[in-house]
Amino acid sequence: MATAKKAPAKKPAAKKAAPAKKVAAKKAAPAKKVAAKKPAAKKAAPAKKVAAKKVVAKKAPAKKVAAKKAPAKKRTPNAAFMKAMTPSAALAAVIGTAAVPRTEVVSKMWTYIKKHGLQDSVNKRNINADDKLKAVFGKAQVTMFELAGLIGKHLK
Repeated sequence: MATAKKAPAKKPAAKKAAPAKKVAAKKAAPAKKVAAKKPAAKKAAPAKKVAAKKVVAKKAPAKKVAAKKAPAKKRTPNAAFMKAMTPSAALAAVIGTAAVPRTEVVSKMWTYIKKHGLQDSVNKRNINADDKLKAVFGKAQVTMFELAGLIGKHLK
């Protein structure tokens, strides 16, 4: 990092020295100075990159995330989620007796909950169970986060 500070200090000194020379020397000197400045700039650039590693490190993961987005479009659903599962008698009373994938079970549960107005009016994350849902949940009120776990016990 000390070299990064020295390199910028030399550049302004070279610019200050240029006006002191004659006009003829200025015409010939700039070509040499440009050549001299380019390697100095290249040397200074890596030093700046070292100093700005945090900025580069933040940008690099963002590029990786963008690269991951393209394969995500091609991603197929996990077969385990799409496998048709047979509901228990208690769950069948709510969603029907047909074998359906887990994702459809959760969707049908939410359809039932909203159709019968079972979401808690104060805290929408809570579900107030009616008689059919009490048989599935085992308690009078559950949170939406517990829903999938409780449903899983009733699928084979």
